[in-house]
Amino acid sequence: MGRKRRLWDPRYFDHVVMRGNNRQDIFKTEADVREYIRVLHYVYMKYPFQLIAYYIMTNHYHLLIKSPEVPLGKVMGLINRRYTDYYKKKYNYSGYLYDRRYFAAQVNKPEALLKVSRYIHRNPIETVVPMVTRMEDYSASSFQFYKGDKPSPYEFLNLSILPSILTSSYMNNERKYCHYCEEEVDESRDISITDYVEKEDYITQ
Repeated sequence: MGRKRRLWDPRYFDHVVMRGNNRQDIFKTEADVREYIRVLHYVYMKYPFQLIAYYIMTNHYHLLIKSPEVPLGKVMGLINRRYTDYYKKKYNYSGYLYDRRYFAAQVNKPEALLKVSRYIHRNPIETVVPMVTRMEDYSASSFQFYKGDKPSPYEFLNLSILPSILTSSYMNNERKYCHYCEEEVDESRDISITDYVEKEDYITQ
């Protein structure tokens, strides 16, 4: 039976999750994370895309990404191929680096974008043993840039979209978006997230 065809719509963001094969580490050092960011920039220059949230852990990563010009599979294929080449050369590694294809779920409503981004940004403080006490202290996440209230350091990272779609109970600025993320919410009751995250068993905490 063939693999299910990916759905791509240039209007919408996708929540992408990629995990190491057998849950192995794919980012062993800070230098590996920096290289991955360089890979994102390289791919962006070929196939422009937008990121509004990301989180990189040792054995998996999350992207909230939109590819408006080419199918998302083309963007992700090049990202994963370039980083795999780097990893194999650096660590003299052979075999598959990633576990299966990347997981992707389309996020086509503004409220869902907010909820998924909060889910991504809260990962470092919601592991079994929190990795940091504050989200902004985790350096391999986009939350630090929202909290810092500074311009985006990367051309592919758009910091204006999420604050702009906050409900009327929040002011539309980065600090209010940070407050939204910092609120403790029972995400297990959020169908827009758990429907695809838990079913795919793609999150390693």
